[in-house]
Amino acid sequence: MRAIFVIGFYSILQTLSAQPLTRQSLQLVNTPKDELNPVVSPDGRSLYITVAGHSANSGGIKDPGDIWVSVLTETGQWSAPVHAGPVLNDKGYNAVAGFSADGSQLFLVNHYDPSGNVSRTQGIAVSRNNGNGWSRPENITIPYFQNKSDILAGFISPDQSVFVYSAETYGTRGVEDLYVTLRGADGKWSEPRNLGSTINTQLQELSPSLSADGKTLYFASNGRKGYGSFDIYSSSRLDDTWTAWTTPVNLGSPFNTEGREEYFRNYDKSGFSIYTSTHNSDGYANIELFISNDPIHRDSAVVASVRNTPDTVTKIVALNRSFNEDQRIRIHGKVTSSKTGESLQASVLFSSPEQSETVQATVGNGYAILIPSTREYSITIEAPGYISTMEKLNVNTYEMKELEMNFKLQPVAMGVTVNLKDILFEQGTTNLLAQSYPEMDLVVSFLKTNPKVKIELAGHTDNRGIPAQNVKLSQARVDKVRAYLISKGVESKRITGKGYGGTKPIASNDTEETRQFNRRVEFIIRKF
Repeated sequence: MRAIFVIGFYSILQTLSAQPLTRQSLQLVNTPKDELNPVVSPDGRSLYITVAGHSANSGGIKDPGDIWVSVLTETGQWSAPVHAGPVLNDKGYNAVAGFSADGSQLFLVNHYDPSGNVSRTQGIAVSRNNGNGWSRPENITIPYFQNKSDILAGFISPDQSVFVYSAETYGTRGVEDLYVTLRGADGKWSEPRNLGSTINTQLQELSPSLSADGKTLYFASNGRKGYGSFDIYSSSRLDDTWTAWTTPVNLGSPFNTEGREEYFRNYDKSGFSIYTSTHNSDGYANIELFISNDPIHRDSAVVASVRNTPDTVTKIVALNRSFNEDQRIRIHGKVTSSKTGESLQASVLFSSPEQSETVQATVGNGYAILIPSTREYSITIEAPGYISTMEKLNVNTYEMKELEMNFKLQPVAMGVTVNLKDILFEQGTTNLLAQSYPEMDLVVSFLKTNPKVKIELAGHTDNRGIPAQNVKLSQARVDKVRAYLISKGVESKRITGKGYGGTKPIASNDTEETRQFNRRVEFIIRKF
């Protein structure tokens, strides 16, 4: 894979090297593999990247990503990356979240197990420079932290007070949403907070980072009008709630292309930005560099404004196409295993009030489908041996011509818990809301497709009210769902149920925003 660069202006970055960064600076870094998550050390001399699918990774070519390190030479050339070794890498996904301001601490996404195996807990970790290299990572606990996605991407501020990240968890508005957790004066991290609906869409928001002053958020999204499958956006924070933001702005050209752009970081005081793109590649990401002729020094400004780049999204998508084609959008992507990352053969059903259409995802090519624009769809993804899932899509535009939607399915396994997030009741009653029935029908289909599976339904409430009454209500709701599944032809002996009331919270009960996550119905696989 050849190196790709977007060079805006010529600049000699004296803070980095005696020689300027040039068009050839990353030539040795980009390879035929997938280069992800570039992070530059505070002294500007080391580039940490995550490389996926490399035979030298801890888990071999099936490894989702290990940390590799490149060093900036006196000629202004980044060296060929070297594997960071077993201290920072295991068979899971490994990546750098950031550094302390003095470079003595390296923060890593995910937890580490002392045995070297993939950790069963989640969060972030810190490794310290002991003079001879990096120490074994120490896990950092974040209360109620959970990520169902197989990749965690995030950014920690140099003062170690803010961690923003993308995750799929309870209460996400789409697939992955952006969250923030703050470190208090006592050194403890706060419960994660969703950045809100201005930032998060019903699709995917990924790989966030912050400007040096912490007021500008950069992130990748496929949930807005864009140039390609994922574009980079920026938004300014309006207050300290971390939920009030300006409307996100597409960074435009040269950053965004018809490819997939992610992992943007703005090193404005050094006069450059770094990110990844699949533009002009074979589908794998390369590291890209944008160099300006002077440091930006405007932490709260959009990087693209340095070039006064107009927002040309509408012009990009307003192509001379036929009338019928203008009213359709091409949806494409892959279905993969959340455990191994391997592609799956699966059925993907797009349903709207007007029509339903099924497309088959293949192991090699995934799926692609043309569907009418300006409709709301329910998307059902099913594969034998995997837990079925359902997503929502509201296209609502003629301007978006293409959208990438990738889905991850969880393998059927003993003890797996599935949150039935769309099974909802009228407050204080067992009356099911209308949107509950498609979710319950999906459970019926899953049980019929996997006839040996037995499940336990679990009902939960928040902690408000009288505990005994909460248990009684949750049990009655479980019984209601169980009765519906049986009425649809599932054998009664395959379904048990229990109401737990408010005894098993997955989030804090201190605010309504987090209490809603505790009011839920789940099923647990007890036999398969």
